Amino acid sequence: MNEVTVRRPGPGSWLTLIGCEAKMVVRDTAGLVVPIGLPLLILVMNAAAAGDQEVAEGRSALEVFVLPLVFTIVLATIGIVNMPSFLAYYRRSGVLRRLAVTPASPAMVLVAQLVVSLAQVLVGIGLAYAVAVVGFGARPPADVGMALAVVGLSVAAMYGLGLIVASVAPTPNSAVAIGLIAFFALGAVGGLFGGTASLPEPVARAASWLPFGATVEALSSAWAGASVDASNLAGLAITAVVGATVAALLFRWN
Repeated sequence: MNEVTVRRPGPGSWLTLIGCEAKMVVRDTAGLVVPIGLPLLILVMNAAAAGDQEVAEGRSALEVFVLPLVFTIVLATIGIVNMPSFLAYYRRSGVLRRLAVTPASPAMVLVAQLVVSLAQVLVGIGLAYAVAVVGFGARPPADVGMALAVVGLSVAAMYGLGLIVASVAPTPNSAVAIGLIAFFALGAVGGLFGGTASLPEPVARAASWLPFGATVEALSSAWAGASVDASNLAGLAITAVVGATVAALLFRWN
């Protein structure tokens, strides 16, 4: 009896799938513009005044406060709102179910979407940083290595939450709704609408463990050259692990 050899998708198939995902993201005007345009607008509106205000170790408020907040908004909107909506759409439309019976595993769609959304993150952060440097004289973080590590941990944490949203949302619209609620809830206690100093002490303390506030605080410390609070790094790592674990348990391809 002859054995049937199943050919697994090669590099060409991966590149094609990633290209298709990129086209889907580009065609989603709101999903493309909001995570990049909104943070950029916040940056420009605050940069002129913040760039002249020295706050720590010769660093400006633009570098220590505005840029960390802008970077966090980019990471959160893409990871918690955008990415889950695409995965929910694929499950709702039956794409993942159909891929499950082909050599192209539905996990390929997940990986391709992660790659494309990560590229979107790099564009959003890179554009905001370029505008801050060229237009307002911002300088690199005092601790570049720590800043990069924080961004990496934040990506893992935000995507972990996003995968949970994709797991429980039955439709693309519900994924956007759940993602927006999570984004604004985390942002409200993490400095999105003002500094955490004005919040009640228990809430402000909790914010340093939650992904939005932890990212803002850790990036702010890295930019100023101060030591990053262990609670920030622990909060991001725990969120990433818990998010991935819960998503793995709850996610369904159909």
